[in-house]
Amino acid sequence: MPHITLNSDEPGIRGLMRFRPETGRPLSDLADVLLRGESPLSRGERELITTYVSGLNECRYCTSAHAAFAAAQLPEGMALVEQVHADPDSAPISAKLKALLGIAAAVQQGGRQVGDHHIAAARAEGATDMEIHDTVLVAAASCMVNRYVDGLATFAPDDPTTYATAVDRIIAHGYTAASPVAEPRG
Repeated sequence: MPHITLNSDEPGIRGLMRFRPETGRPLSDLADVLLRGESPLSRGERELITTYVSGLNECRYCTSAHAAFAAAQLPEGMALVEQVHADPDSAPISAKLKALLGIAAAVQQGGRQVGDHHIAAARAEGATDMEIHDTVLVAAASCMVNRYVDGLATFAPDDPTTYATAVDRIIAHGYTAASPVAEPRG
């Protein structure tokens, strides 16, 4: 049960966005830019980074939602997402993406945990400044949202099909289309 009384029984961040649309809209805009905007990283790769970091943070709602979004945008689907969650080093992804996930994991621990060796490893695999930047920002934003969702004890459905229902909407229309219209708070 959430720590506060929400005006919606929507799970995770959806309920929080409905509770406070004036903060929900900018978060939706940020998610849209980070996960769908211009980037040398594919949408699927950015969603994979998000679900990986959310898994490290043990945020069930965000892990499950972004796993569904990543799976739908990666040719290897959910099998790859699960392999990355289990062991990114042995997952069948590029060495560059492995190095970027190493950076994301360091960000999850704390921004100052990203060391020169993380950056050098990513650069050695061909990562650009933009890819490194986008990885750090996606990971940091994921941590913020994970803490927001879990800090208010929002509801996270157990059924994976619940998350799959949003996949087509997010892929076709993005995160800003999902932003709620202002409703009065109780």
